Amino acid sequence: MHSELETNITNINRFFEHCSDLQTYRFKTGHDDHVVIMYFDGLADKELMDTQLIRPLKGIHTPAHHLEALEELTSAPYIRTSTYIQTIDALTSGKPVMFMDNLSEGRAFQLVQFEKRAIEEPQAESVVRGPREGFTEVLSVNLSLLRRRLRTPALKIVSVDVGVYSKVTVTIAYIEGIVKPGIVELIQKRLQSEVLDGVVESGMIEELIEDTNYSPFPQLQTTERPDVAVASMLEGRVVVLTENTPIALIAPTTMVSLMQSPEDYYQRFMTGTFIRWLRYLFFFIALLAPSSYVAILTFHQEMLPTTLLLRIAQSREEIPFPALLEALIMEVTFEALREAGIRLPKQVGSAVSIVGALVIGQAAIQAGLVSAPMVMVVAITGISSFMLPQYSASFALRILRFPIMILSGMFGLFGMMLCLLAIITHLCGLQSFGVPYMAPLGPLRLQELKDVLIRAPFNKMKKRPSYYSNSNRKRRSN
Repeated sequence: MHSELETNITNINRFFEHCSDLQTYRFKTGHDDHVVIMYFDGLADKELMDTQLIRPLKGIHTPAHHLEALEELTSAPYIRTSTYIQTIDALTSGKPVMFMDNLSEGRAFQLVQFEKRAIEEPQAESVVRGPREGFTEVLSVNLSLLRRRLRTPALKIVSVDVGVYSKVTVTIAYIEGIVKPGIVELIQKRLQSEVLDGVVESGMIEELIEDTNYSPFPQLQTTERPDVAVASMLEGRVVVLTENTPIALIAPTTMVSLMQSPEDYYQRFMTGTFIRWLRYLFFFIALLAPSSYVAILTFHQEMLPTTLLLRIAQSREEIPFPALLEALIMEVTFEALREAGIRLPKQVGSAVSIVGALVIGQAAIQAGLVSAPMVMVVAITGISSFMLPQYSASFALRILRFPIMILSGMFGLFGMMLCLLAIITHLCGLQSFGVPYMAPLGPLRLQELKDVLIRAPFNKMKKRPSYYSNSNRKRRSN
């Protein structure tokens, strides 16, 4: 940077040409030194600038360009910007930058303030019992929520800037001494190896760092809850927080962890175990119910009781479509209603999805386009998919349901079993940052099944999962 004040201002304005929100405030100190403060409107805290910077400088009668004078005048922390690149980075981060005569560097003050959303309860991960706080779009607030729950110097935060234009800060949070060695370095390497123009949401980060993009199953867990993030770090996992989004990523991830809800651990262990059994049961219903109905109705009618078979046959007397086409029509319609309910305003979204499903289903039955049993199967399938705590995992089931249904309609239960074998083979070969996706079921670890189908009492879960942490596995001292 130049020692002449006007030269510096001219050069910076040249960088920010056609940026009307860049403000320039000029004044003189009591010693008659020229001072210029540049900042972006809406990012810098004008009130603090006035009380901690402008007023003290106007009142001094000594040369203000001395560093000692600045440190005596204001308590606001600042950094020196000796190059134009550093100055531009400071300004775009919201920091006001001060320039003076005969000084070839600027001062970027930590006087940043912008509008932010208050801490609220996460809408997608509500619980009956548990904390009501959720992450926000402000990274510093999210880190404070973690620090408040983990009061230890072992909580480490590593930051990486991603995006040529956005320069979004991505932080990697972990507990030193518990996390498996190499995972943090691997995430950093993957973040730094990809060059993007900008990052808007953590979903873009997820695709950058996951092991394979060509799988319907998520290899990173997502959460808006600080308590879930802290519990994951206590297991030995890593939490990735992205600026400007409340969604945190948790790595590594297994299929078992995607089936767990935070409320499993806040209720008594018998209650948590019962709810978990229900969740696994409805997981298979959501995946296989329409396919099983189509396969049995098309190829394996002898598997149904005679009375039930006669009733289904009676309901299908006037249906012009085969069972497979009937199921595809109903499933596509249900998925369209579900997406429409999400995209519409909240005031009408739920009403449209529920009323639409009832009206369309009843009208389709009366028109003879679909049978009542098929509507019931599709409805049960849709309800079952809502049982999964992770939306990304339920979306994988919604995608896989269609190829399974098609093969079941073509080859019966044999086609359905072929699809199941292909899915299981894929899951067994999938990894998340070196951790087998089906752990601890594949490879089988009998000692670590206390938190899979059942939720054992806390005094029985004395060790952390070995696939997450192998350096400090003890949870309890006794």
